[in-house]
Amino acid sequence: MDITSYIRTIPDFPKPGIMFKDITPLLGDPKAFALSIDLLAEKLSNIEYSAIVGIESRGFIFGAALAYKCGKKLVPVRKKNKLPAETFQVEYALEYGTDILEIHKDSLNPHEKVIIIDDLFATGGTVNAVEKLIGYCGAHISGVAFIIELMFLNGRKNISSNNVISLIQYN
Repeated sequence: MDITSYIRTIPDFPKPGIMFKDITPLLGDPKAFALSIDLLAEKLSNIEYSAIVGIESRGFIFGAALAYKCGKKLVPVRKKNKLPAETFQVEYALEYGTDILEIHKDSLNPHEKVIIIDDLFATGGTVNAVEKLIGYCGAHISGVAFIIELMFLNGRKNISSNNVISLIQYN
């Protein structure tokens, strides 16, 4: 089974010129979804980490399943005012404007090793912001993992982690 066949491209979404990579067919097929989690777990098997940091919102889907499979804790990173306890926050640039991401201050221990996970890796702006949040907690990044990586956007140059795992790469 090739999970690439479960990714569909939606032209001109959310705006003209964008070729959106839609993961919902992958999520809708239990065997394909399970395979994606198994593949991520296998690729992470030689990396030391105790927590998975899932980025809102699709990072929660893959992060929760992966945390369960690997016996790791899950730490959510959310948009501003979505977490109830005291948070660290970072503002980051979007194509048009800025946004703010937050993490609970007590979610990670100093020197804890973590994996960041999301469904898609594009320019690296969101991951860079999450890297900063993890740094504020005093934790360390062991790697970043994605289902899809858009290689042509060169996101790797915008993040500090040099351990990038992606199951599907589009050039």
